[in-house]
Amino acid sequence: MSYRTRAIMMMIGVNVFWGMSYVFMKMGLSSLGSFTIISLRCLIAFFIAGLFFYKPLLHITRKTILSSAILGFLLFSVFSFVTFGVSMTSASNAGFLVSLTVIFVPLLNCLLVKKLPSWPIGLGVIVTLTGIGVLTLKHSFHMNTGDVLCIGTALCYAIHITLTGTFTKNENPIALGILQLGFAGLFALICSFLFEHPSIPTTLSSWIAILGLGVLCSAIGFICQAIAQRYTTPTHTGLIFATEPIFAALFAVLFLHELFTLKELIGSVIVIAGILIAQLDDLLLKKRVHYKRHYQSESR
Repeated sequence: MSYRTRAIMMMIGVNVFWGMSYVFMKMGLSSLGSFTIISLRCLIAFFIAGLFFYKPLLHITRKTILSSAILGFLLFSVFSFVTFGVSMTSASNAGFLVSLTVIFVPLLNCLLVKKLPSWPIGLGVIVTLTGIGVLTLKHSFHMNTGDVLCIGTALCYAIHITLTGTFTKNENPIALGILQLGFAGLFALICSFLFEHPSIPTTLSSWIAILGLGVLCSAIGFICQAIAQRYTTPTHTGLIFATEPIFAALFAVLFLHELFTLKELIGSVIVIAGILIAQLDDLLLKKRVHYKRHYQSESR
């Protein structure tokens, strides 16, 4: 099994955890403030991950700290925008707009390399976005403040994915993954003291929510993302993360007793089809390399 295949499988696993995060968030918001939840999940993840993976932290540089601070601020922005955005718009609009990450990532990548995406990537993005729309849109679309915040979430997360792919090429991904959580937690803690009345969980459900968000969705999730992105491209990462609404819907059925309709099933299939189409880019690249080597060997 190639490193890229392992990276893709790892990121799909991360999406499973992030699909669970919606259930955990709903449990936690019943008794805790938004910034308090963000700070607790990130700081718990930071200390747990730092305890198990402390060796990479012993050799960090100023560049690693600066990169982690940038990623941490973007991560804090993602969590903040989506929390407040969902409270001001419908869940269907929010799900669609946050998933615009799959569009923003290849666009940002094209700006960086100054090159249009290949046809499998472009077609994969269109098909994936169509599937997300079928999966999440249920009513007429109207733009409001919450919608704008959700677009901000998608843009911040796209920048986060793009920069993570850049930073992990030259820096230790585990150190980056751990430190960004610490910075995100610090930013959220400051906002919690400024705008809320921070407190620790007092009920079993809130503790389950915070530990689930901190350990599974943050500590394991974002460190695995940083490691996996060393072996795949930001564009493929954004497309694979488009499966998050599918897992979110599945866990909503299991734990929140919501119905998974035929429409949502069709949307899920279209999303998966878009991701598979985008993977054709790798196969075509390998064939081009093979034919080039074969032609060169024949020429000799």
